[in-house]
Amino acid sequence: MSTAWFSGGSISLNYPTDAISATLSLAAAAGQQDFAGRRKQKGGSRRSRNRRTRTKPGTSPHPQMTFLCDGGVCADDAPEDGRRREDSMEDDEGGQLDYHSGFVLKERYEVVSMLGEGAFGRVMKCLDRRKDEFVAVKILRTFENSYETARLEIAVLEEINSLDDDNKFACVRMLDWFKHKRHVCIVFELLGLSTFEFLRQNDFLPFSVEQIRHMAFRIFRAVSFLHRNKLTHTDLKPENILFVSSDFDLKDDPKTMRVCRKPRSLEVKVVDFGTATFDHQHHQSLVSTRHYRAPEVILDLGWNQSCDVWSLGCVLFEFYFGQTLFPSHDCMEHLAMMQEVLGPIPPHLLKQTGKKHFVQDDRLKWDERSSSGDCVREPRRPLKSIEAESDEEQQLLDLLSCMLEYDTCRRITLEEALWHPFFSPMRAKQSPQS
Repeated sequence: MSTAWFSGGSISLNYPTDAISATLSLAAAAGQQDFAGRRKQKGGSRRSRNRRTRTKPGTSPHPQMTFLCDGGVCADDAPEDGRRREDSMEDDEGGQLDYHSGFVLKERYEVVSMLGEGAFGRVMKCLDRRKDEFVAVKILRTFENSYETARLEIAVLEEINSLDDDNKFACVRMLDWFKHKRHVCIVFELLGLSTFEFLRQNDFLPFSVEQIRHMAFRIFRAVSFLHRNKLTHTDLKPENILFVSSDFDLKDDPKTMRVCRKPRSLEVKVVDFGTATFDHQHHQSLVSTRHYRAPEVILDLGWNQSCDVWSLGCVLFEFYFGQTLFPSHDCMEHLAMMQEVLGPIPPHLLKQTGKKHFVQDDRLKWDERSSSGDCVREPRRPLKSIEAESDEEQQLLDLLSCMLEYDTCRRITLEEALWHPFFSPMRAKQSPQS
């Protein structure tokens, strides 16, 4: 799509050599430990400034689980005093496990390098000595309720493994879990870059419509599988959709007259089930990363599986334009941005909101002269005014409109979306029920 959504410059590229692992909220490439600084960057292009720090919401209870403790040993010889070298490994001030290359967890997983880190902990690229293959090991930081947080995620991952025993759906596989000292460790299959990181390294050049079709079909099938099993992901975003392989080819882009990256495989997987919630469980009032948060969550109307549909609509838009749809800083600004793109929020939803300070005379109480008014007033085209350059682009825009409906009763489900005309070429190859 050649139509620009925002104006902005480019971002300098720094190409990593290792792939990113399938884990919670990580888009850092191997060896790029300072990648999180991209969200704090004050200069650069508008595309980089549109990205803000994203906080993880809480999650809901799962059945009780007992942790089994496994120690770790170092690949090197033990110290002369007879203590295992693991005992010299201490946590840093933030509760992260200090490590070194060659350190071995559970007498099996040898640390090779760090893939990335976040508020939850660190993710290590490790060699599974038993199977002689690389894996990603997430080592959770020690903090209050860290065991509970780990227990919740492990319970969901085990349920997904059980429900998808044949690995038909594109959800990351948990291979193992154990406890090292005070740290819970979760072992995942090693995946490639996140779709966000691929966009970043490709100077935020959008994916082609055909690429989006292939990736979206796989993502929709995965999340629809979750929904059929009464599970809502709640934190879908480009950082949590990973390529299985990071391999790419360099191609000339005839539209931009630039050399760009083209992924060799469009196989992707959904990761980060740390806040996934079953239908019968308590629903925390605040879920999703801000930029991908559905209006019913912001308005405190209660939420269900359709909040995932809204998030994926925002994700597909980002794939299509290479830029964040709603780069908001607070709830009022976010709702005002929605109105700029999608039209007024229906009055019946505003009447139901528990956030009464958001509403005045059945309208959003938004002061355009506020400090964040400039962000909202940045040139944004209403979604319905975007002119498609082909029939397939028109189909994609129509699908986005169906996914970005304010009213959850009118918002398309993922089962329905898989039968949208946009996916007709994919259905000819593969049934969405398979």
